[in-house]
Amino acid sequence: MSEGRNNSDRSKRRRGIGKNTSDRDFDSRKKYKKGGEGRSSMGGYAVNRANAGKVDHIIKRRKQEKIDKDLHKETIRLNKYIANSGICSRREADILIKQGLVLVNGVEVLEMGYQVKVHDKVVFDGQSITPEKNVYVLLNKPKGYISTTRDEKARKTVMDLITSASPYRLYPVGRLDRSTTGVILLTNDGHLTKKLTHPSYSIKKIYHVILDKKLSARDLQSVEKGIRLEEGIALVNRISYIEGKPKNEVGLEIHIGWNRVIRRIFQRLGYEVESLDRVMFAGLTKKNIKRGHWRILTDQEVNNLKML
Repeated sequence: MSEGRNNSDRSKRRRGIGKNTSDRDFDSRKKYKKGGEGRSSMGGYAVNRANAGKVDHIIKRRKQEKIDKDLHKETIRLNKYIANSGICSRREADILIKQGLVLVNGVEVLEMGYQVKVHDKVVFDGQSITPEKNVYVLLNKPKGYISTTRDEKARKTVMDLITSASPYRLYPVGRLDRSTTGVILLTNDGHLTKKLTHPSYSIKKIYHVILDKKLSARDLQSVEKGIRLEEGIALVNRISYIEGKPKNEVGLEIHIGWNRVIRRIFQRLGYEVESLDRVMFAGLTKKNIKRGHWRILTDQEVNNLKML
C-alpha cells in the first residue's frame, strides 16, 4: 500500500499535480524569459519593440532610397511611378492603367510596362502626380509674404521661409493674403490639397480678427446671420467676442474660401480689418510655432487630415 502510494505521488509530481501553486507559476514564467539569465518577458518585449522600431526605420529608409534612385533615372515603368507617388501598389497601378485612369502628357496609356520619362507629366484621376515622398509642412506665416510658389514682382513668398524643409517642391494649400498671418499648410500631396481646398469638404478655419473700432452687438448678429457679397451670402460657422479683450477683437470660424472674404464681410458693415490671424486650419494650430517658423506634421496629424 505504501509502495503504491509512493508510485502515485511520483507520477503526480511528474505531471505537476500536487505542487505548490506559486512554484508552478514561477516555472511557467521561466519559459518566457528571453535573451539570457535574469531578463523578464517584459524586458524581452521592450527589446523586441526597440528592434522593431529599428527595422521599420531601415525599411522606410531603403524605400525612400529606391524612390530617390528612381527620380534620377531617365525612365521608369509607369506602374512603379504611380506606386512611388503613394497612391497604391504596383499591382493595383496596373489595374488603374488598364481602366484608362492614367494620362501621360495628356494621352491615355493602356500599355503595361510603359516607360515614363523624367519630364513627362503624369495625371491620375485628374490630378498630377510625382514619384516623391509626401511632405507636410505647417508654417506660421508672418506679414509681408505671398502665399504662392513664386511672384512676378519678386516679392517675398512663403517658399522663402521653408527652403530647408524638403528637397521636393511644395505648394501652399489655399492662400492667405499678404497682410494676413497665421497657419498655412504646404505639401506636395496633390490629392490632399484638392480635398482640403474643395468646397464640398467644408474645411473649417478659425481667425483672430482685430477691427478699427468696436464691433456692435447688432453687427455681430448680422455677421452670424450672413452678409451678402458678390458671390452670395457669406455664412460663418461662429463669431464671438474674445474674453478679456476689447470689443474690436473677435474670434471667427468659417469654412468658405472666397477671396478676402473676412475683410469684405466687415467692410460691408463699415469696419476695416487691422489684423487678421488664422489660428486654426483643418484642426491644425500654430501652437509652439513662432511667427515665420515651421514644423513637419506628425503621422497622426496627417492621418487626421486624410480622414476629414
